[in-house]
Amino acid sequence: MKKLRGTAMPLLALAVAIVWVGSAQAGPLEDLVAGAKKEGAIEFYGPSTLGPDGAQALGQAFNKKYGLNITLHFSPSGNMTRDTAKVIGLSASGVAPEWDIMVVTDAHHGSLWLRKLHKSFDYTQLGVGKERIEYDNGAVSVANQFALPAYNKKMLPAKDVPTKWEDLLDPKWKGKLGVINSTHHFARLAAGPWGEEKATAFVKKLAELKPILSRAGEMAQRLILGEVLISATLQDSQLHEAAQSGAPLAFADAIQPVVSPEYNVGVLKGAPHPNVATLFTAFMASAEVQPIWKKHTGHTSAHVPGTDAYKFAQGKQVVYMKQDQAKLIDKLTRDYGKILGFDR
Repeated sequence: MKKLRGTAMPLLALAVAIVWVGSAQAGPLEDLVAGAKKEGAIEFYGPSTLGPDGAQALGQAFNKKYGLNITLHFSPSGNMTRDTAKVIGLSASGVAPEWDIMVVTDAHHGSLWLRKLHKSFDYTQLGVGKERIEYDNGAVSVANQFALPAYNKKMLPAKDVPTKWEDLLDPKWKGKLGVINSTHHFARLAAGPWGEEKATAFVKKLAELKPILSRAGEMAQRLILGEVLISATLQDSQLHEAAQSGAPLAFADAIQPVVSPEYNVGVLKGAPHPNVATLFTAFMASAEVQPIWKKHTGHTSAHVPGTDAYKFAQGKQVVYMKQDQAKLIDKLTRDYGKILGFDR
C-alpha cells in the first residue's frame, strides 16, 4: 500500500498540473469571451469602403467563431485624419472615446501610439502571429492598401501617363492635378526611400502647381468627371469602388516605389467595451476575415501568401511603414498638409 500511495501522489500532482496548465493557456480567451457576453456590443470605426454590409458580415463571423451574440455598431470613416485627431483631442480633455476599436491606417495608429492611446494586449495569447502585431501590442494588421498616382483612362492619353513620381511636377499639370488629404503617403516616402529633404522638396513643388485638394472619395469622382486629370496619389480602395461601377480609373502602375498604407485595428484606451474590443481585434487577424475584407473593400493582406495584395507586391519596391518611423511620419503628415493647403 505504501508503494501504491507513493506512486499515486506524483500521478495526482501531474494530473493537477496538466489541468492547471490547460486552464492557464485557455484563460485569456475564456475570460474575454465571458466579459464580451456581459458587454454585449461593440462600437466599430472602420473605412467607409467596408460599408454597413461588410461590417455586419464581420460581426456575424465574429459571433459564430466565439458563440456570441454581440451587436455591432458601425461608424464609417469620413476623414480618418480628422477622426484620429478627434480621439486625441477628447483624450487630452479627459473624455473617453466613443469607439471601442478603430480600423485605420498604420500612420493614424502611429499618431495614437505616440500619445499612448492604445489598450495593449499580448495578442499572441489568442493565436495572432507576432508579424501581425504592431505598436507595442496596441494594434493588429488587417490588410494593405496600395497608393500611387491615378487617372481616368478615357480622359488621359496613354502617352501622358506618368512613369515616375517626378513626372507629376511637370508644369502642364497646373490646374489639372489633384492631391488628397492623405499626406502621410508623402511622409512615408520621406521616412523611407526618399529621405526628408527630397520628399519635402517634392511636396513644395506640388504645392506650386496649385493642386485641387479633396478627400479620396471626392477625388475619385473628380477624376471620373474629368475635373482633374491626375491625382498625385489615390488608394486602391477608390479604384475598387470605381471598377464596381464601371468607371475607368487606373493606377500609373509603372511608378515605383509603391506606397502601402496598412489597415491596422486597435483597441482605444478607455474603450466602453474592452473585452469585446480585444477579442474582435484578435479576430481581425484570423483566416475568416480576409475573404470578407476582400469582398467589401477590395483589400487583402500583403503578409498572407496567396492573397491579391501578396501577389501585387511581388517584384515591386513597396514602402511599408515601421514603428520607429511613426514620430517622423506623424510630424511630416501635418507639415505636408500645411504646405499643400489642407489647414486653410
